[in-house]
Amino acid sequence: MAWTGRYDGAEPQRVNKWLGQSGVCSRREAEAFIAQGLVSIDGETVTDTGRKILPGQTLTLADAAGPAPLSVVLHKPMGIVSAQPEPGQVPAVRLLTREALVSEAPYIPGRDTSLAPLGRLDMDSRGLLLLSDDGVLAKAIIGPQSDLEKEYLVTVTGRITPEKVARLCHGLSMDGRPLKPAKVTHLHDQNLRFVLKEGRNRQIRRMCELVGLHVMDLVRIRIGTLRLGDLPEGRWRVLTPAERAALTAAPR
Repeated sequence: MAWTGRYDGAEPQRVNKWLGQSGVCSRREAEAFIAQGLVSIDGETVTDTGRKILPGQTLTLADAAGPAPLSVVLHKPMGIVSAQPEPGQVPAVRLLTREALVSEAPYIPGRDTSLAPLGRLDMDSRGLLLLSDDGVLAKAIIGPQSDLEKEYLVTVTGRITPEKVARLCHGLSMDGRPLKPAKVTHLHDQNLRFVLKEGRNRQIRRMCELVGLHVMDLVRIRIGTLRLGDLPEGRWRVLTPAERAALTAAPR
């Protein structure tokens, strides 16, 4: 994962801490790279895991550190499972073909490529699905300390009332545990917008059932700063470095 970056902090900082904060790798991975002689500062190989980088210095991570993680943005259709399929089901990674790609990619994932969903979508739901083997990104999005919002557009049957919307926002429990407060707004007709900071199994569908509504369509349109945008259904693209930086830098 060849990487070069200039340190512009005001005070010296430990190399492993800066690499971790920059989203390049975890601190533990950084220490392993240093031990393998794969990290250099201004052309000098770093040998001390406690080494600090000074303002204005440039750090280089060698190619031998391994291939850069792959993260892809997919518009998942209904009928596709996010991760491990049961017999007869199609996993989302199978959609990552050259024909479905809308931009350049470092490589096309194979049938056995291991890319985990960072926030699953059930088979009956569609929209934004992020698949990745990037541990730093996974921690930012689905780690225990993550506070990133996920936004959904939901079409329901049943009578929508202000009282039901209020209950959806606060006061519901699932599996014996209270849900975190949600932001739920009635857009128009039978359409609701949900913004959640957690992702329990089939959470929105179960929340709606608790207030007498039934979900007919559910589309995820945002994860933190990342939006589905105009990516066509069934198509995919690679997450950009700027998008990754925004997700890993977001409060969590």
